[in-house]
Amino acid sequence: MGSRITFFEVEILDWKTKQQLCFLEKVEPHATISDIRLMFYKLYPQWYPARQSIRLEPKGKSLRDEESLQLLPVGTTATFYFKDLGPQIGWTMVFLIEYTGPLLIYFVFYFRMPFIYGLDDRLTTSRHPVVNLACICHSFHYIKRLIETIFVHRFSHGTMPLRSIVKNCFYYWGFAAWLAYYINHPLYTPPSYGQKQVNIALIMFLTCEAGNFSIHLALNSLRRGGKKSKTCKIPYPTKNPFTWLFYFVSCPNYTYEMTVWAKDKHYTYIREFKDYPSLRVSIIPFLL
Repeated sequence: MGSRITFFEVEILDWKTKQQLCFLEKVEPHATISDIRLMFYKLYPQWYPARQSIRLEPKGKSLRDEESLQLLPVGTTATFYFKDLGPQIGWTMVFLIEYTGPLLIYFVFYFRMPFIYGLDDRLTTSRHPVVNLACICHSFHYIKRLIETIFVHRFSHGTMPLRSIVKNCFYYWGFAAWLAYYINHPLYTPPSYGQKQVNIALIMFLTCEAGNFSIHLALNSLRRGGKKSKTCKIPYPTKNPFTWLFYFVSCPNYTYEMTVWAKDKHYTYIREFKDYPSLRVSIIPFLL
C-alpha cells in the first residue's frame, strides 16, 4: 500500500484585525503560496493574487510564490496573515510609462513651445549643433530603454503598487524637463572648450550606453525560462569586455548609469547567495 497523504488545513486572517477571512480544507502538502493565493482569490475576487501579501506573521515579510506549504514552519493547520497591497501595475507597463514621458517631454522644450520660453524674437535663432546632438542622444537613450523593456528585461517581481508610479514618474519626467529647459533655452551657450569637449562627452555617452546594454543582455541570459522566470543566479563576466565589471561590482549596469539602486541589489545578492564573490561592491570598483 502507498503512503497516506496528509492534507493541510489553511486559515487566513486579516493582518491588522486578526479576523478570520477564510478556512481552506484538504490543501495538498505540495501546494505553493501561489496556489493558496489563487484559492483565496476565488473567495475574494476583489483581491487578485498580485495585490495579496501572504505572511507567517502579521508584520512579517511576504512569502514567495514558489514556497511550498510542506516546507514552511507550520503544522498541519497552518495560519497565514493577509494584507492588501492595493492596486498593482505590471513592471513592463511601469517602465513604458516612465520612459515614454521623458522622450516626449524633451521635444516640447526642443521645439521651443511659446508657452515655455515666451514669444521673444530670440526664439527664431537657429539652434547650436550641440543642442541638436543632445536631443539625438537623449532620444536614443530612452528609445533604447523602451526597446529593452519590451524585448530584454525580465522581472523577478511581476507588479508594483500603482501609487508608486507617481513618485517614479515625477523623478524621470521632472528630471527630463529640468534638463531640457536649460539645454534648449534660446540663451544657451555651447561648451567652453568647444568641439573637443563635445567629442569627449559623446564618446563617454556611447561607451556608457553600450556598456549598459551589454549588462542587460548578460542579465537576460541568466533567465532561460522565459520572461516570467523567477529563478535568480549569480551574474558573471562574459567574453564581452563591458561585462568584465562583474569581477568587481554587483550592478555594472548601474555603474554605467550611476544610480543608488545598485546598493539594494547588491545586498539582495549577498542575502540570497552564500557563495557570492566577496570582492564585489555595488557600482564603483573598490569604492562603493
